[in-house]
Amino acid sequence: MERSFRQEIEALKLGDGETFHGEGILAVTKALLQSGVTYVGGYQGSPISHLLDVMVQARPYLDELGVHVEACTNESSAAAMLGASIMYPVRGAVTWKSVVGTNVASDALSNLASPGVMGGALIVVGEDYGEGASVIQERTHAFAMKSALWLMDPRPHLPTIVRMVEEGFRLSEASNTPVMMELRIRACHVRGSFEARDNIAPAISGRALQQEAASFSYDRLAHPPATFRHEKLKYEVRMPAAQQYIEDAGLNEWFDGRHRSVGLIVQGGLYNATLRALQQAGLADAHGHTDIPLLVLNVVYPLVPAQIERFCADKTAVLVVEEGQPEFIEQDIATRLGRAGLSTRLHGKDLLPMGGEYTTEVLLQGISAFVDRHLPQTDLAPARRYAQELAEVRRQARELLADPVPARPPNFCTGCPERPVFAAIKLVERDVGRLHISTDIGCHSFATFEPFSLGNSILGYGMSMASSAAVKNFSARRPVAIMGDGGFWHNGLLSGVSSALLNQGDGVLVIMKNGYTSATGTQETISTPASEAKRVAEGSSATAGEMTIENTLRGMGVKWIRTVHNYRVSRVRDVLREALGSPFNGLKVVIAEGECQLERQRRLKPIRAERLRQGLRTVRVRYGVDEDTCTGDHSCIRLSGCPTLTVRPSTDPLRREPVAHVTNGCVGCGLCGEVADAAVLCPSFHRIDVIAHPSWWDRLTDRLNRFFIGLLQPA
Repeated sequence: MERSFRQEIEALKLGDGETFHGEGILAVTKALLQSGVTYVGGYQGSPISHLLDVMVQARPYLDELGVHVEACTNESSAAAMLGASIMYPVRGAVTWKSVVGTNVASDALSNLASPGVMGGALIVVGEDYGEGASVIQERTHAFAMKSALWLMDPRPHLPTIVRMVEEGFRLSEASNTPVMMELRIRACHVRGSFEARDNIAPAISGRALQQEAASFSYDRLAHPPATFRHEKLKYEVRMPAAQQYIEDAGLNEWFDGRHRSVGLIVQGGLYNATLRALQQAGLADAHGHTDIPLLVLNVVYPLVPAQIERFCADKTAVLVVEEGQPEFIEQDIATRLGRAGLSTRLHGKDLLPMGGEYTTEVLLQGISAFVDRHLPQTDLAPARRYAQELAEVRRQARELLADPVPARPPNFCTGCPERPVFAAIKLVERDVGRLHISTDIGCHSFATFEPFSLGNSILGYGMSMASSAAVKNFSARRPVAIMGDGGFWHNGLLSGVSSALLNQGDGVLVIMKNGYTSATGTQETISTPASEAKRVAEGSSATAGEMTIENTLRGMGVKWIRTVHNYRVSRVRDVLREALGSPFNGLKVVIAEGECQLERQRRLKPIRAERLRQGLRTVRVRYGVDEDTCTGDHSCIRLSGCPTLTVRPSTDPLRREPVAHVTNGCVGCGLCGEVADAAVLCPSFHRIDVIAHPSWWDRLTDRLNRFFIGLLQPA
C-alpha cells in the first residue's frame, strides 16, 4: 500500500493526560492498545479498513508492546484467531465488514461461541447499512442472537466508543463470551476527541512468552457431547452474568426528560440522529438535553429485563428506535413487558419504516407521530416547519432542474486497468452474441453500470466461478466468470477453481490481476508485486511474488492459462474469443494483468514532483481528440466509459453534434486509442507528451517537427 498512516500511528502512542483527536475507527484502534490486547487480526472492508491498515503499518511500534497483528486472507481465518482466547487468558480483537464478512466468519464464530472464552475476545464489525452502504442490507444482530454473542452498538461519541471497547473486553471475561461491537458508517467516521491513557503491554505476548501449552480440556472443544453442556451454559450462566455486568457497569445510558409519561428506547448507534430529530421537533437542544427520556442501548444484545422494566414502569407509551428489519429489539421488549405484566403501549415499526436507514427526516416523522398520539398538548410547529422547508427545497429543485437529474452511478477510476477488459468483452459480444457473465465483489463490479451493463449475478466475494457452475451445463455459450486477485485469494481459489477442476467444468474465468485488493483500500495480497527496495531487503528474486497466481493454478492442474496486458484491448479481445471457442474441454483462465491506477499514481506523483523540483526532464503522457477527424457518433465513449473522455460543443459552426474531448484529468493509459483501434473507429485520438524541463534534443526535435508540419500546411 502506497498510502502512509504516519500521523495516525503517532496518535496511537499518546499517553496519560494527552488528548486524542481523530475519527471513531482510529479511536477504536487506540482503545485496543489501552486495553492490553495481545493480538489483532481481520480482513479489510469499509467502513473499518483503517483499523487494520493502521495496525499493519504500526507493526514496529506494536512489536515493542508485544502485540501481534495479522492481515488475514478472509474473515473466517480472522474469526479463527480468537481461538487463542479459549484456552489462554489473553485479549484478542478481530475486525471485518458486516454483514458480508460475518457471513464468511459465521462457522468459526459458532464454534467459538459454544465453548466460550477465557481471555476477552472482541469482534469489531463495520455495520455497512444504509444510504452509504456497498453491500446487501442485512443486520449483524441476527448472528449475535443465533450464536449467543453479545452485541454492542456504542453511541457515536469518541469517549463512549473508547469506553465501550475497554468494557467490551471486561464484559467478555465476566461472561466467558465473545463480544461483537458494531460500528455504523457514521460512527466510524465521526470526529472528536478524548483523553488518552497509556497503552498496556499484555502480560502474555510476543515479548512475554507463555512457557507451557494449555492443559487438555475436552469441555473447551466445540464437539459433542461437550456442546450440549455449552448450550445450557450460554443461557443459564453466561447470559445472566453478562446482564449483571451490563447493569453494574452502567453500559446502557439513561437520559431523563420532563415528559416522563413517554420515552424512547434507542440503539446506541442511532443516538445522534435521534437527538437531531428531537432538536428539529423542538424537543431537545444542541447540547443533548432532551424533553423526552431516552434509554440508549450501547449493548443491544442481551437486553437487561430489569432495566427495561424500570424504564417503562411509569410510562404510558414507549417508542423503540431500531434500524433495519426484523424488529429484534422491539419483539424482545414486548416479551419482557408482557411477562412483567406492564401495560405500557409499545411502538416501533408501526410508526417507523421496517427497512432502510433512519435519517433525521425519517426519525422526525416517526417521533412526531408518536408525540402527536401520546403528548397531544405538545406544540410540534418546529417539526412541521422543518418538513415544510424540506418540501419547499424539493419543489424549488424540481422547478430549477425541470427534468429529472441523470443518474450518475459509480464508475471505475480514471485509467483503471479493469475498464479495458470490459471494453474487450463488449467487442467479443459483438461477434459471438450476449454472454452469461458471473460477476464478483470488487472494483470490477462497476462494470454492471453503464456504459458496460455486464453481469448476471453477484453472490459473494470470490464466488463468481462457483455461481456459474450450473449455467455452463445448459448454456449454448460458455459462461464467463470475473474475479479480482483479492477475491481469488479470499475465496475463489477453493470455492470456484478447485470445484471446477473436481467436476471437470468447462468455463472461462477472468482474473483481474491488479496487484491489490483495491476496492477495500489497496491492501496487499500474497501476489502483490514487491517493490525493488522490498525485494532487496528480503533477499527475494524479482519474480518470486509476481507469478503466484499462475503458479498456483498450474500446481492445481489448470491446463489452459493465458496472461494478457489489460491495456492491449485487441489482444484481450482475441484471447477471450479464443477461450470461448477453444476445443479444449476444461477450465480456461485468462489473467488480465495491469496495476491498480490509484497505487500507480500514488507512487509516481511524488517521484514526478521531486524531479520537477530538481529541474530534471519529466514527461507526462496524455491523449487528445482531433476535432476535425471526430465523426461525432461517440462509440469511443460507449466502449471505454473513461471519466475524462467526454463531449463538448464543436468549434465548427457547421456542425451541430458535440465532439469527443479528453479533459486534463487524463492519466495517459491509452485506452481511448486502443478501443478506437480494436473497434475500428475514427482515427481521431492522438498522444501528447508534455515535457517539463526539456533537453536540447527535445527542443531540437520540436523545432524540426514544427518546421516540417508548417511546410505541409496550406498557405
